[in-house]
Amino acid sequence: MAVPKGKVSKARRDSRKANWTATAPTLVSCPHCKASIRPHTVCKECGYYDGREVVAKKSKEKESK
Repeated sequence: MAVPKGKVSKARRDSRKANWTATAPTLVSCPHCKASIRPHTVCKECGYYDGREVVAKKSKEKESK
């Protein structure tokens, strides 16, 4: 079983946890519809990725019927 070689002070222990902060996600604008999206992902608004349509989005007329 592992046994620690010596007591770790509170300052040393807590300094390991000091950089565990949440960061805001990186957002870019979609070149097709200008919506904010994560980089290298398909746009949820228009379904485009890398200049071409990858996911066909339903039109509003079909959703109401």
